[in-house]
Amino acid sequence: MSGLPETPEIAALMELTCELADKELAPRAADHEERGEFPRELVRTLGRSGLLGLPYPEEFGGAGIAYTAYLRVLEILASRWLAVAEAVSVHTLACYPLAHHGTDEQRRRWLPEMLGGEQLGAYALSEPAGGSDAANLTTRAVLDGDAYAVTGVKAWITHAGVADFYNVFCRTGGPGSGGISCLLADADNPGIQPQARERTMGLRASPVAQVVLDGARVDADRLIGPLDGGFAIAMGALDSGRLGIAACAVGLAQGALDYAIGYARDRQQFGRSIIDFQGVGFLLADASTQIAAARALVQSAAALRDAGKPYSLAAAQSKLFATDVAMKVTTDAVQVLGGAGYVTDHPVERYMREAKVLQIVEGTNQIQRLVISRYLAKGAV
Repeated sequence: MSGLPETPEIAALMELTCELADKELAPRAADHEERGEFPRELVRTLGRSGLLGLPYPEEFGGAGIAYTAYLRVLEILASRWLAVAEAVSVHTLACYPLAHHGTDEQRRRWLPEMLGGEQLGAYALSEPAGGSDAANLTTRAVLDGDAYAVTGVKAWITHAGVADFYNVFCRTGGPGSGGISCLLADADNPGIQPQARERTMGLRASPVAQVVLDGARVDADRLIGPLDGGFAIAMGALDSGRLGIAACAVGLAQGALDYAIGYARDRQQFGRSIIDFQGVGFLLADASTQIAAARALVQSAAALRDAGKPYSLAAAQSKLFATDVAMKVTTDAVQVLGGAGYVTDHPVERYMREAKVLQIVEGTNQIQRLVISRYLAKGAV
């Protein structure tokens, strides 16, 4: 799958992931997606197997593995069921602020349960009037005694209504990016009110909704990082999250390609398997090559992160390229199946619907192009 050294530990992790993906994820995906039911217990099972805390320190219940290996796990999960892989990616993103910016006391107090699988996280940054323009968010937190009173509306929140905790990015200071802080709020806070789920094109098993904060009181000791320093935390988390989404895209594309290849081998026309016709065979060859390139780009970016080197540019490039590849490959997989690809008897129509959202979440691909172009303007190559 990649050029990573296959240590016994990594090999065992990949074997475990494949076993869980084949036995627990793949058989349930179509049914859950059709019914729009989030597999909470299945995600908890993955957590108890150690898959919800992979890149975080062992002392807090994580696995302490390299990000390159963690992304390979996401890829395997996504090739069987994207909604579950996305759940793992979003939860890992939701653990980032506390794991990287919390005090030692905060991490000892809250992080083990987050990494152990008993709790599921959500990341509340976007708002109805400000998705890409996160620096101008309007949710307001006012210190009132020993707690912040938080009022506002968050939008497009994955795990809304099923999460156990929310990272709430809110305005504690003046306008712009310099007045934003991060609060870690329990989901059972009576002032946190998830709304009705959005009716999405794909990923129907993954709950997405607005979250209303109606004077929610969040204890002051749940401020993560410095006061008014939340924007930098949010952007750092998104760099890591973009790699997660990119890995999910690679896995989804690989699942679509594998299915299309199997179909093209079995489908007979004019006395031959359709994979033997260049129109089909070349389409699959291009898809295979594009997936390999996307995987290499994602792993290269993750290697920079593991080495402690700047990787924001590489993360944006990876997210942009891998998700565009997923959209193309899943669309082409439908084409390979022809009319059969347009009906729900085969999963490729679902793969195509799911691929679209990957071009939108964790920063739209237009935002990724903006990020990349700004780096180029500064002299990056």
